[in-house]
Amino acid sequence: MLQSAAESHENNHFDILVAEPIATLSYKDGLGDIELGQQRYQSQQAPFELLADLRQQLFPKQLGQDYPFPFIGGALGLWSYDLGRSLESIPQQLPTDLLCPDMAVGFYDWALIYDHQQQSASLIQWCETEQQGLMQLAQREQWLHQLSSQSAHPFTLTSTWHSNTSKAAYQDKFARVQEYLLSGDCYQINLTQRFEASYSGSEFAAYQKLIAANQAPFSAFMRLPSSCILSLSPERFIRLKQGEIETKPIKGTRPRSQDPSLDQQLAKDLTQAEKDQAENLMIVDLLRNDIGRVATPGSVHVPKLFAVESFPAVHHLVSTIKATLAESYGAEQLLAACFPGGSITGAPKIRAMQIIEELEENRRAAYCGAIGYISANGDMDSNIAIRTLVCEQQKIYCWAGGGVVSDSQVDAEYQELFDKLSRILPILEP
Repeated sequence: MLQSAAESHENNHFDILVAEPIATLSYKDGLGDIELGQQRYQSQQAPFELLADLRQQLFPKQLGQDYPFPFIGGALGLWSYDLGRSLESIPQQLPTDLLCPDMAVGFYDWALIYDHQQQSASLIQWCETEQQGLMQLAQREQWLHQLSSQSAHPFTLTSTWHSNTSKAAYQDKFARVQEYLLSGDCYQINLTQRFEASYSGSEFAAYQKLIAANQAPFSAFMRLPSSCILSLSPERFIRLKQGEIETKPIKGTRPRSQDPSLDQQLAKDLTQAEKDQAENLMIVDLLRNDIGRVATPGSVHVPKLFAVESFPAVHHLVSTIKATLAESYGAEQLLAACFPGGSITGAPKIRAMQIIEELEENRRAAYCGAIGYISANGDMDSNIAIRTLVCEQQKIYCWAGGGVVSDSQVDAEYQELFDKLSRILPILEP
């Protein structure tokens, strides 16, 4: 049975804790596997349609949208990068060497919501009667107290990190990307590599160390039957709140410095970098088009372009796109229209994904997918699963990538991968 726990930060405002789903949906290689009570069945229905139908079946009650909490029960889980194969025609060249499903979603009738601003925790429970609700809340409270008293086994790497791509191999792939860019196949391609190591101990202990070091606003921890997902994402993918859409693509990176004057100069350099702005603008245009498929005509706009946001390891160039969702669409249709996020593919999206399939060594799995929730009232929030690690069978995997354009420099792009991981790989080393 899919058992998951997830934590989501909305601008470091809320944490969401869920467990023991009332139903689960796992999807891989074109087949959905559903567990609902004592039932277990499979479906070949399109994944986002299946997700929408199950959420409506389990939470049919029409609710007002104005709640003080981001999540009031509903669907919460993972949409892997490889789920994009169900939406677009992508060649099947890369090996599937991880067990992580393409989609892993739990449906929850309760949640513990922690409000950082109010310093308060609220336990939410769906119920038929007040008496039933009070009894279920008491059981949840007792379970949470038992959980908090358990101590995690320390996390330890039992090998050094090693990459699936040498620098020479990266340089060769970079050169091939440049050929595609110069021939007009693409304007930008996101090129990544994967690191792995062996480990022992608690994955959650590793997550606690990483979240303390990164303070990433869209972090998440998920425990699945075959995998454990640790996401330290700085990037929002899609938020839907009371019918209003927001996405905040990241493109453009500079490392942080412990010297305050140099750190300030690095951030200023990012605001003036024409290459990074051009790279960011390509993805803004791509996302405007994706959102435009399901938005009210004329509502798509860009209130913030090329803003610098600073994180413990890096400065990022971030833009904000907003729109109003057309009344005939819901959260699942919006997610499908934009999936996977353009900031981690390149532009145009489908051709970039085809080139990624040709050049990279392994499938991305959870990395560059999305983790998030679709609440029972139709609201949604999700991250782009960058700075994200997957643990399976005592192996831990971590990826890094960046958008390559025609005037990119290979050494700078290669170094950027390590800048992005400077608060991840070393943090887990003994």
